[in-house]
Amino acid sequence: MNIILLGPPGAGKGTQASRLEDERGMVQLSTGDMLRAAVKAGTPVGLKAKAVMEAGELVSDEIVSGIIGESLDGLGQESNGGKGAIFDGYPRTAAQAASLDEILSARGRTLDHVIELVVDEDALVERITGRFTCASCGEGYHQTFKLPRNAHTDADALRCDVCGSEEFKRRPDDNEETVRTRMAEYRAKTAPILPIYEARGLVKRVDGMADIAVVTDAIEAILDGRG
Repeated sequence: MNIILLGPPGAGKGTQASRLEDERGMVQLSTGDMLRAAVKAGTPVGLKAKAVMEAGELVSDEIVSGIIGESLDGLGQESNGGKGAIFDGYPRTAAQAASLDEILSARGRTLDHVIELVVDEDALVERITGRFTCASCGEGYHQTFKLPRNAHTDADALRCDVCGSEEFKRRPDDNEETVRTRMAEYRAKTAPILPIYEARGLVKRVDGMADIAVVTDAIEAILDGRG
């Protein structure tokens, strides 16, 4: 099974993709990760991408398509037990959508579902801007939804529940202005491709603001033909 997972940064695509990998043996194909892996591995397309990036130019759709093709080849043939793919960050334009159709068809694959995690922008801003992590072990917290346990005592400093560290950090881009900019960019980039897939009856929407387990169940229902 091959699906596209859509949603703005912070909507939970990574979390849900990881669950699908664990539970269904699918593989998340993120264009950024694939590009870096191809360059590091020195594949033919990776070498082309490296030359383009070193020249300070943008990687073309042709190169991105080549990297996606290489990644799909690495998953094996679906008819012989090959793994399904979760596309994250691609396609973003009508041209890329057409290219993906060709890439899949050439490998005997089809696109089964396009699932969008729908979010409330104000709630997403609160979700993202409030998150922070332990600088030592990486445990995640939130200033509203998940403070360390000792935050509810008279302790002078917060302590990580996992390792006891009192050092925490936030991502520099976890601020309201950046989050709203990313939301606007997402809407602009997905606007051209959603009508294409809606016309083919492939688009399903899930409440991305629900609990993680609820979102997972909704996605599972879609993949099983129940949603």
